[in-house]
Amino acid sequence: MLRSLLAFCQTAQRTISTASRRQFENKVPEKQKLFQKDNGIPVHLKCGIAVTLLYRAIMILTVGGTAYAIYQLAVASFPKKQD
Repeated sequence: MLRSLLAFCQTAQRTISTASRRQFENKVPEKQKLFQKDNGIPVHLKCGIAVTLLYRAIMILTVGGTAYAIYQLAVASFPKKQD
């Protein structure tokens, strides 16, 4: 019983470790070249147009949300006069 369990564990370990090497390609050197290139673009925008658009959309939402929050605070701080 113990011997069959040990054989199963070794087979499973061998299968998992060899399968992961076959499926994934090491892309780290490519990414290092991309991010270390000195082209004047900030690191957080070097991935492409999709990341740039996402960054700009988040910045617009952040600035707009901050402006709206300040506006609502100003409205709340000067309540309407009741006649």
